[in-house]
Amino acid sequence: MAKFPISTPLWALIGSLCLLFSTSASARLFPPTLFGYNAVEQPDTQTFGQWIQVLERHLRLDVPEGDCQEKTLNQCHLRAWLAFLAGLRGLPPAEQLEAVNRYANRKPYVLDIENYGVEDYWAVPREFLYNNGDCEDYAITKFFSLRWLGFPMDDLRIVVLQDTNLRIPHAVLAVAANNDVKILDNQIQEVVSQANIVHYAPVYAINEHHWWLYLPD
Repeated sequence: MAKFPISTPLWALIGSLCLLFSTSASARLFPPTLFGYNAVEQPDTQTFGQWIQVLERHLRLDVPEGDCQEKTLNQCHLRAWLAFLAGLRGLPPAEQLEAVNRYANRKPYVLDIENYGVEDYWAVPREFLYNNGDCEDYAITKFFSLRWLGFPMDDLRIVVLQDTNLRIPHAVLAVAANNDVKILDNQIQEVVSQANIVHYAPVYAINEHHWWLYLPD
C-alpha cells in the first residue's frame, strides 16, 4: 500500500499523486478551491496507510475509560479533552473553531523522530495530548474535536501543503464555513480565512471517506 508522509518532498509527492488523478467531483459542501488551487476528488482513501491507521486507532484508543491511577499513557488522559469539548456544546460554530484551535495549539511542538523514533507518524488525540506532536498531529486532534462537536465530515479536510515561505511541508485543518474555508493552523493562534494566507500551496487533503488532489489553474 502506498503511503504519502508529510515529509515526502513536494514534487515527488505531486508526481506520485498525479498517477492517481481522477476527474470525479469534489465534495458538495466544500468550496472547490483552496489557496487558489482546484480540488479534484480521488477514488480511494486506502492509498493513505498512515491515515487508515489513524482512523483505526482513533476508534480503539480515543475512549475515556481507563485507570486514572496509572502514570503511563492510557485512555484516562482523554477525560480532560472530552470535558473541554463538552463545555463547547451549544456555542456558535465560530467560537467552537477558535476554542479548539487554541486548545490544541497550546501543546508543544515535538518531532516524530523524538516521540516515536520514526520520521513520520500520524498520532491520534490520545497520543498527541500525552506526547505532544508535530503539524499533522495538531490537525488530526482538531479534526476529531470538531467531529465530536458535530461538524459534518464533508466540511472538514486535513490538508498537506507546502509552506513556500519556509520551504517545508506542513499540515493544517481546513473547515468549510459560509462559502469560505477557515484554516486551523498550529503556526497561527487565530482561525483565519484561506484568503488571508498567501504562502501555502496545497498538495492533497483527506477526511474520513474522501481525498482530494489540489492542482493549479
